[in-house]
Amino acid sequence: MIRVVLPVHLRTLARTGKEVQVEVDGPVTQRGVLDAVERDYPMLAGTIRDRGTGQRRPLVRFFACEEDLSNEPPDAPLPDRVARGEEPFMVVGAMAGG
Repeated sequence: MIRVVLPVHLRTLARTGKEVQVEVDGPVTQRGVLDAVERDYPMLAGTIRDRGTGQRRPLVRFFACEEDLSNEPPDAPLPDRVARGEEPFMVVGAMAGG
């Protein structure tokens, strides 16, 4: 099982706690994890990635194992510690202001 940490606004929408667990079919990649999150929590579809293009939303970042994975290719393998469930894949809402 892959551990996924969600930001507060997505937890509220999904009516879940800080961390969810999903099973990924196939390789453990950003795309695979996000597909599993959207499969298990369909109300989150379109909130993390654009529904049409599948690209990460501008104010959403991805982290794992103390690394910013936001600009990594969506089909690149995630770190082994994430694939083994030892470390979470974190979805973080970026801060913006003026």
